[in-house]
Amino acid sequence: MKVLVIGGGGREHALVWKLKQSPRVEKIWCVPGNGGIESEAECLPADPANVAELVALAERLSPDLTVVGPELPLVNGIGDAFRERGWPIVAPSQQAAQLEGSKVFAKEFLERHHIPTAKMYGAFENARDAVQALSGLTWPVVIKADGLCAGKGVFVAQDAASAEDFIHRVMDGNEVGSGGKRVLLEEGLEGQELSFIVVTDGQRHAPLVPTRDHKRAFDGNLGPNTGGMGAYSTDELLPPGLREQILDSIVQPTMRGLAGEGIHYQGFLYIGLMLTGAGPKVLEFNCRLGDPETQAIVARMDFDLAQMLAELAAGILEPARLRWKSGASACVVLASGGYPGKFVSREKIVGLTDAGRINGVQVFHAGTLRQGESIVTNGGRVLGVTAAADSLERALAKVYEAAAKISFEGMHYRKDIGAEAGRVHAAGD
Repeated sequence: MKVLVIGGGGREHALVWKLKQSPRVEKIWCVPGNGGIESEAECLPADPANVAELVALAERLSPDLTVVGPELPLVNGIGDAFRERGWPIVAPSQQAAQLEGSKVFAKEFLERHHIPTAKMYGAFENARDAVQALSGLTWPVVIKADGLCAGKGVFVAQDAASAEDFIHRVMDGNEVGSGGKRVLLEEGLEGQELSFIVVTDGQRHAPLVPTRDHKRAFDGNLGPNTGGMGAYSTDELLPPGLREQILDSIVQPTMRGLAGEGIHYQGFLYIGLMLTGAGPKVLEFNCRLGDPETQAIVARMDFDLAQMLAELAAGILEPARLRWKSGASACVVLASGGYPGKFVSREKIVGLTDAGRINGVQVFHAGTLRQGESIVTNGGRVLGVTAAADSLERALAKVYEAAAKISFEGMHYRKDIGAEAGRVHAAGD
């Protein structure tokens, strides 16, 4: 098998790393890749969001399978373009990708199919109407930019002043680009978040191991939202009763709803949940794997990912093939100084070799670039230090031991990933 992976972040490095372990895989290309992926796959320059460019590239390469990491190519229709040509790809249709591409589309889908979610107060196309709608609402209120905003289009407002500020910034100030042309207001939910991801071939589906992401930039869940500062996976996140409740009240109705509306969904479906006192409720859908959840998930995979994805693309997914290592895994993101705001790139990274020597640790590259013999920073989220072990405490100890060996100018990372699961402290705290 020759596999083409689209994307250049930590999620894609994790996928390349796991795909490469398959005896079926003889060649991997990655577009555009990064400084770490370069050592495991052939990286090719192309714009991941440009479907025409990717079609032309695939025409030249003839991959046996294409795996898409980020959301932009999915929303832009890469799944349809490849399937029209008979090329095997792991990607939902462009119509299905609207579950992530439009928060309003997703919310209306949830309401149509009576899937538990936060109450929607309304969708608005100008700031004046959105601000007027705030009066009389119960705080907190969640404000969501409708379109794609790289994980930065959701704000939990505790009062009217902060809500108005966010609305004006995204709608009038163009802070998140075209994704902020329309906003959605909904009730705030209380509870713990859970990332519940399933794979589906359009007929059959299977859940991946549960994960929990940490979105805020700083310890104690403080600071601005980010694309994700760390994640962990353990079966304790999902007691059997809760797993069945999620499958029965959320996953099954979602799959039935998609099929009933004639929406072809094949690939990964990320369901962001809030575990409330009234049961699990859907916060959001993503039409791809999460980042950094993927890093924690691949660390627990005990099956041939390439074989599973090839079968999924062919419409013959066998859920029983998905076997998982017991225990736990964790990923901690090392970020550039200033992230998620302005940051400086091209800072030299040291300590990667020493970190990689720790047994069971894998350092996945996200925002990196190779310059001669050096690896330098090239993004906000730079590295995802990942490990699996027989317990979450041991996985975290390995990750933090490895993170302490790596440094670059301005580097910062959270020291409390997994803390709410009962960890006492991280090494190096």
